Amino acid sequence: MKQRTLKQSVHFQGRGLHTGQWVQFHVHPAEADKGIVFSRIDMDPTLQVRATLENVATDKTRQTTLVIGPGVLLRTIEHLMATFHGLGIDNAYVQVDGEEIPGMDGSARDFTEAILGAGLVEQEAERKYLEIHKPIFVDEGDQFLVILPCDHLWISYTLSYRHEDLTDQFLSLRILPEIFERELAPARTFCLKHEAEALLAKGFGKGASIENTLVFERNLPIDNILRFEDEACRHKITDLLGDLYLTGSFIRGHVIATRSGHALNLELVRKLVMANNMSNRDEPDVFPPVLNAEDIQKIIPHRYPFLFVDRIENFEPEKRAVGYKQVSMNDYFFQGHFPGHPVMPGVLIIEAMAQVGGVIMLSSKENRNKIAYFMSLDSAKFRQPVFPGDELRMEVEVVKKRARTGQCVGRAYVGDKLVCEAEVKFAVVDR
Repeated sequence: MKQRTLKQSVHFQGRGLHTGQWVQFHVHPAEADKGIVFSRIDMDPTLQVRATLENVATDKTRQTTLVIGPGVLLRTIEHLMATFHGLGIDNAYVQVDGEEIPGMDGSARDFTEAILGAGLVEQEAERKYLEIHKPIFVDEGDQFLVILPCDHLWISYTLSYRHEDLTDQFLSLRILPEIFERELAPARTFCLKHEAEALLAKGFGKGASIENTLVFERNLPIDNILRFEDEACRHKITDLLGDLYLTGSFIRGHVIATRSGHALNLELVRKLVMANNMSNRDEPDVFPPVLNAEDIQKIIPHRYPFLFVDRIENFEPEKRAVGYKQVSMNDYFFQGHFPGHPVMPGVLIIEAMAQVGGVIMLSSKENRNKIAYFMSLDSAKFRQPVFPGDELRMEVEVVKKRARTGQCVGRAYVGDKLVCEAEVKFAVVDR
């Protein structure tokens, strides 16, 4: 996927849901790799911050707030951030002349329609994804969030206020621009009647009204009509989508949420950012010319008993490498493969060469944390048997490399004797 931004600028105006202040703001196109950048032009136009976790205020309120500068805040960014995330917008400048993003009709619909009306344009740079490789969770007893590995973004949300004014709801959706526009953007913010009274008493909700906020009593909105039977659940997914974009990246993972709000959402974002930073530190930008077994396991997913490369020398990422396998009588396959005349299976020699090829293919930055699958095997020849005690030396070279495929030529030796040769074609896929 390529990065995207707006074709032209769009303008919005309205009252903030919490401050009640009249605010105007513009969304402008931005160059590649800028991300979503906010500024308060009514305060100091030179202060600009990217919408990422490190710039989020820590106060636990019913909104997500950015810290633009010392004492300068920008409140209620979640619906706009959900629009950028849901529509697949990587880069934009947002210039605001007040303290809060306008609430509009309480949903992301106005933002979505205006931005789609302005049009989107692809940019040259590749989109960056945050890939989920193992479950990450936040658990606060009856509220929790977990994100699981998935090759696209999916959100499953359970809403349960345990109150007679709003019954339980559940919705599970794959997040795509057309699904966001149709199924999520029109869903409005909401609260229960007793919550509305408490918020007003605390000084929040000054710009809220029955036109832009659903106030539930006995499972129905007061003086309003639902756009969806489960509109409250859909709005919770919208809020979560906006908060997740504070990782600074699009996400590939399945988020399962129960009764979560902004504070819990941001705790999951914090864990995602931390896990991503740790993962990046574990993967060096430049590999040494000699890789041990630990280095090899950072690149390819194979583990005992199916890792057949002990070390790699003369390593040139994306080009060539020489791998070594010390064949031992203790190797498990000798128990059943010609036990009276132990010979290393030819298919495992091919597999060992392929693993060296996989290291070469997956060492590039764009292929990190991916998998190289066999597509084809050609010109395979077995010249000599390999016995326990032999050291297998595999010389592998990439002869073709494209974005999602690659072809390697491999030759395996014991000493100076050629024992096996083959051409292997790979498909590089997401885990």
